[in-house]
Amino acid sequence: MATQKFHDATGKMTQLYRKIVHVNIRWSIVDKVTVLRRFFRLVWERILVCSLRMPHSRYRRLSARTNSSSTEATESGEDNGAATTSSSCGYDSDSDLVSLKISILGDCEIGKTTFVIKYVGDEEEKKSLQMKGLNLMDKTLQIRGARIAFRIWDVGGDGGSLDQVPIACKDAVAILFMFDLTSRCTLNSIIGWYSEARKWNQNAIPILIGTKFDNFVQLPPDIQWSVVTQARAYAKAMKATLFFSSATHNINVNKIFKFIMAKLFNLPWTLQRNLTIGEPIIDF
Repeated sequence: MATQKFHDATGKMTQLYRKIVHVNIRWSIVDKVTVLRRFFRLVWERILVCSLRMPHSRYRRLSARTNSSSTEATESGEDNGAATTSSSCGYDSDSDLVSLKISILGDCEIGKTTFVIKYVGDEEEKKSLQMKGLNLMDKTLQIRGARIAFRIWDVGGDGGSLDQVPIACKDAVAILFMFDLTSRCTLNSIIGWYSEARKWNQNAIPILIGTKFDNFVQLPPDIQWSVVTQARAYAKAMKATLFFSSATHNINVNKIFKFIMAKLFNLPWTLQRNLTIGEPIIDF
């Protein structure tokens, strides 16, 4: 039985590698075209700025003085004095606001929405914008005089929600691929979600997240080992960072968004790797 499971997992991993290679080759030309397009757009914007004497750029970079304390708020979400948090579902045009779009993909009933609500808070969940196959929620962070607004696009996991993947993934700085740690089929579905997402966004930071760790840790050690092995293989093929999380106990929820911010702005925050079976895995 164990041998059969191992062969099944190996087959799935091989399938994932092939699909990722296919997607990467297919879109390599698109990447080159995108670079040229951005170059000409930048030149055009420079011309407009010079000719029209436009005001300063809309966004402001984070201060270089930002230190690790800015991203190391406690896992419970408490303020440590270096950063404050506030939330708003309105789209602010303030010049100090840096808007970051985050997309979340995965099957139904795996805890995606619960995960987001744990991060943004119950009150902001009531203000969320719900569309067919989409749930939009916001959270704004105040760091060193700059405001960072996470615009979180939670895509429903049913078949009809696939139509929302293009709009959800376009311009996203990070894509969170989620699966239920207690349901192997939701992990296998990551292959399809990843392939579809990469059609519309090749540059977003990929993060693979296993939810419901509090239930997963109750499973037999051999099953945990099997899931961890397969998840790590998928993450490696996707070039993604792997997190096991629990919204119920707030395990690695805030840490994932701190990781995104540190990655985007090159903030000095060290992520600790954890590969111990029975503990929330972090692999990169």
